Amino acid sequence: MLLIPRAPARRLAALAAALGLAAAAATAQPRPPAPPPAASAASAPSGAAPAGEAAAPTGAGQRIYERIRPQLLQVRTLLKTQDSQSSVGSGFLVDEAGHLVTNYHVVSQYALRPSQHRLVYATVDGRQGALQLLAFDVVHDLALLKPVDPAPLAGRGAVPIRPADDPLPRGARILSMGNPLDVGFAVAEGNYNGPVERSFLPTLFFGGSLSAGMSGGPALDDSGRLVGVNVAARRDGEQVSFLVPADPVRALIARGRGAAPIVTPAWAEVARQLREHEARLVSAFVAQPWRSAGHPLYRIPVPQETWMRCWGRSSPAQSRGLQFERSDCEMDSRIFVAGPLLTGYITVRHEAYDGSRIGAWRFAERHSASFGNEFVGNDNRLRTAAQCSERTVLPPGAADRTPKAEAPLPLRAVVCLSAYKKLEGLHDLMVLVASLDGRTVGVQGRLDARGVSVAGAERLLRHYLAGFGRSGPEAAR
Repeated sequence: MLLIPRAPARRLAALAAALGLAAAAATAQPRPPAPPPAASAASAPSGAAPAGEAAAPTGAGQRIYERIRPQLLQVRTLLKTQDSQSSVGSGFLVDEAGHLVTNYHVVSQYALRPSQHRLVYATVDGRQGALQLLAFDVVHDLALLKPVDPAPLAGRGAVPIRPADDPLPRGARILSMGNPLDVGFAVAEGNYNGPVERSFLPTLFFGGSLSAGMSGGPALDDSGRLVGVNVAARRDGEQVSFLVPADPVRALIARGRGAAPIVTPAWAEVARQLREHEARLVSAFVAQPWRSAGHPLYRIPVPQETWMRCWGRSSPAQSRGLQFERSDCEMDSRIFVAGPLLTGYITVRHEAYDGSRIGAWRFAERHSASFGNEFVGNDNRLRTAAQCSERTVLPPGAADRTPKAEAPLPLRAVVCLSAYKKLEGLHDLMVLVASLDGRTVGVQGRLDARGVSVAGAERLLRHYLAGFGRSGPEAAR
């Protein structure tokens, strides 16, 4: 059953009232989404050629491949009434009963629209059969399946998982296996480079090449034990790919092995898992103190880079117009739900302006234009139109927290919420602020949080507004 939450008008009104924001109409315009830094190696384009066997490398890689090849599979999502492929990935057997693991994004079309799709497998030696989806972990991009008829997969063995108490040393060779681009089963050799730094979700850095169609395949150590599951590769780098660690695989197998097959749209379960992730993300984010932007006049909230990356730029020193400094901070971890829908992450940016070279009137014009040139999204098949509130505010608790030498900083704040139509209780939050105290200087900031509850949105909003202030005594600006 598809769960379509009501438009968040009343919940937004309550949030606005809690913060002293008066509701006001706002024009919502589409904002093109920024492409994620990690490109999914998920689904290969459809191809007519059946899965075959590519030449394996010589030496240890060949021996491991020959031992593991009975447990390798291709996982295909087909339109239900025909044999046309809508996605192709890889998978591997995890027990003698024929259970297999792949990525959630490989089977997401079936999970969300089982009436229109069906799942099948193909082995290296050409056996094929129907699959059932038992469980998935949308946050870690994993899925557990089993064959409708276990007989063809009986006796093939299982890929062993490397023990959790036996960590792999950095630089160790690992072998990634799968069916790239639906051209045949193959082995990609690379190196283990440890966990990805500054990633909120546990992810392993594989120094090797993953191609579309290899998603869901196993990455093995030199003993043929599972280190991780192929999941993604960077579009803007060479030999930079990513694996889901083995721990979430163990957890999924443990909870899903005895589950009944999923035969109805799984939006409710996706939403439940995302709400659990949102609670952890929001709590972790607000627990971290803001870093200083180093501005001489303003306190500007800049997030810690514990699991975010921040990039800055500024206007040329010789520029005669409006001077600015900008910072963009983003999470690399983004959760794939379906098609273009990525969620479960936060971004923060700010721009600090100096208009002393253009004068107060022109500065006010440019500053206002920049504040108004923001997009918040519109109604589409995935989200409702954004509902916004706008008002002049002081950061929450500023009077109690601010030393006598520092007067509270007045801000113009716009807060917008857009509800997910099929993910009950989840929204996109946008907070846009601009300082109001300067004649020729000012700061603007924006926080976006994808996939948050109303309670989580309120916590993020209060935390963000509290990060703004003056860095010293009020002076002529």
